[in-house]
Amino acid sequence: MAARCGRGALPLALVAISAALVTYNALLSSRSGLLPLTSSSSFPTATASSSRRFGAAGSAGRPRPFHTAVTASGSAYNTWQCRVMYHWFKEARRAPGGGEMGGFTRILHSGKPDEFVDEIPTFVADPLAEGDQGYIVLNRPWAFVQWLQKADIKEEYILMAEPDHIIVKPIPNLSRDGRAAAFPFFYIEPEKNEKVLRKFFPEDKGAITKIDPIGNSPVIIEKESLARIAPTWMNISIAMKKDPDADKAFGWVLEMYGYAVASAIHGVGNILRKDFMIQPPWDLEVGDAFIIHYTYGCDYDNEGKLTYGKIGAWRFDKRQYMEKPPPRNLPLPPDGLPNRIPQSVVTLVKMVNEATSSIPNWDSYAAG
Repeated sequence: MAARCGRGALPLALVAISAALVTYNALLSSRSGLLPLTSSSSFPTATASSSRRFGAAGSAGRPRPFHTAVTASGSAYNTWQCRVMYHWFKEARRAPGGGEMGGFTRILHSGKPDEFVDEIPTFVADPLAEGDQGYIVLNRPWAFVQWLQKADIKEEYILMAEPDHIIVKPIPNLSRDGRAAAFPFFYIEPEKNEKVLRKFFPEDKGAITKIDPIGNSPVIIEKESLARIAPTWMNISIAMKKDPDADKAFGWVLEMYGYAVASAIHGVGNILRKDFMIQPPWDLEVGDAFIIHYTYGCDYDNEGKLTYGKIGAWRFDKRQYMEKPPPRNLPLPPDGLPNRIPQSVVTLVKMVNEATSSIPNWDSYAAG
């Protein structure tokens, strides 16, 4: 059963959220609940394999712990990714260098608890009352608004992550001097889309270059800053979805543009960290990255050549598992191919396999 959520949010968060309620007060519901966070003391001692996988990391000076938050819809597709993601979050947090990784919350915007609330620390948020207009991630900013208002978040910083993120090593607090740390996306192009963006970021707000090429994830940000940004992010994303020009121009990355614009409006700068994550199959090596983002399909022919957009002889694509989770022990690329499958792709599949082998009852869960 979901516990009632606390009222420990910052006063500034409440001020910011009250601004959002001017345009969206009909959506507030007492049904949202906070499920208790798992205590770090309940985590087992780091295994030898996890110690080898993770190297030491950390930011200099006084520790600045951050809370990791992941939004999820509650679909089978989202849920298996969350279970894998949370497994690797725990491995990273208890490894050497994981000291700034604080609590974890899955923000479940289905409006009701699911069977995994005892496995993954979960806050239940309401979906948009008027619906998501066929764009499920439109619920994301509204879910963050509710969480920031109602949850008792101990840490002063937030890492916004996603279900299809695998943490490959401990993440330090990469934000600095009031600036957030964010990953730059090549397909977020404010200057190219200036005409449309000026509807939401008028001339008096400054140059279009003030909008960074980011989404909301991965981002490490001060909690107070996110409390100011979140209501604006919500309202801009909804307005963009209702605007035919913006909806056509931005498509599936619309709420990412919404976050980038809201961040600029509130004057929150971003340290752009290309090493924050990699995205196979385009990034060939894990290198110094902290996260593997497996948003793209990885398809290869019998010679080991990428066949992106065409189903390959060997493949890993999360979309193969929309209705039910992947089985344990997914096949690795065959040895001896003329062209080597990238190390990033092999590491991704190995880490999915290692997670599913460790998560209890995965076989019966996948068979269901």
